[in-house]
Amino acid sequence: MAWILLLIAGLLEVGWSIGMKYTEGFTRLWPSVFTAAGIVASMVLLAQAAKTLPIGTAYGVWVGIGAAGAAILGMLVLGEPATAARIFFVCLLIVAVVGLKLTSGH
Repeated sequence: MAWILLLIAGLLEVGWSIGMKYTEGFTRLWPSVFTAAGIVASMVLLAQAAKTLPIGTAYGVWVGIGAAGAAILGMLVLGEPATAARIFFVCLLIVAVVGLKLTSGH
């Protein structure tokens, strides 16, 4: 169950990180409200997962999901450059997340 919570927390991190782009520096009300709610929900789920999982693993996976997801959505949705180097390093992030999961002992 902790891994499911952590996955959801990571996906929420992707959502709130992309959402920050739409807040325009937290000057737009509804994007700011949704972004803030995503931050809180993501942190709460991370904290719940960390009750069972080692914090280094939980935090690393959470950050990895968020960073990779935000980079991918940035390229697909926000028009950020999709260079071979960026795609390679996003793949490395995904490999790192999977590696942490496989070596966590849980």
